[in-house]
Amino acid sequence: MRSLVFALEYDPGCNRVADTLAAHPGARIRSLSLHATAERLWRVDHATGTPAALDDIEETFLTADYYADCLATDDCGATQSTQVLDHTDDTLVLYSYWERTPDCSSVPHIARAHLGDGVLFDTRHEGRHYTWRIIHSGQGNVGAFFDDLEAAVGTCAEMEMLRTTDTEVTRRYRHSNRDELPPEQAAALEAAVEHGYYETPRAVDVGELAKHLGVPRSTLTYRLRRAEAQLAARYVDTESMRDSPSTTS
Repeated sequence: MRSLVFALEYDPGCNRVADTLAAHPGARIRSLSLHATAERLWRVDHATGTPAALDDIEETFLTADYYADCLATDDCGATQSTQVLDHTDDTLVLYSYWERTPDCSSVPHIARAHLGDGVLFDTRHEGRHYTWRIIHSGQGNVGAFFDDLEAAVGTCAEMEMLRTTDTEVTRRYRHSNRDELPPEQAAALEAAVEHGYYETPRAVDVGELAKHLGVPRSTLTYRLRRAEAQLAARYVDTESMRDSPSTTS
């Protein structure tokens, strides 16, 4: 099995969910379950954020002209419905169902076409960044998948390949086989250290650092968080290995 991780960064006005999340820094949406057939897609999503953010996210899902995962830029005539399963002050759980038309396209349906039927999906949506993790057999055509995805996305979003790895790796030795940080994340991390972003007090804030690097603030924030998350995971794996009792024959 192979794990394929990439991100879409939506331009303003291209995706209502992305616009809503960009207006509420700190709000996030992650998939709890996502399934797709050739003609349908259904999923359950878990959103966190401030009460105002969750209210706006709910309204966006319930009133969107077309399904949020559809890559069409206009109403494609699909049948869709969204139900609120839970809504508290800090949590929102949504169930969405979508029946696509010939004019519709989505990441899961493009993935099924090129990577096979037995694909699994996990998503994280924060700001304008929509991160996808796809587990597939490794027998499909990844290049064709990205070609079709790029054509479907058009000018509405930029794609960033984050990593592709073999999922059949034991946890004990996972830290030694992890991919290096993607170049964009490594560059962001190096610049943050060089300019004193991690000093106390900070010598530069994320906005100033983003301006120096010539990238949007949201892009830099996303890259730093992804890099920090991977470094933290490596640290935890390393410490777990150290704490594990050695075995002798």
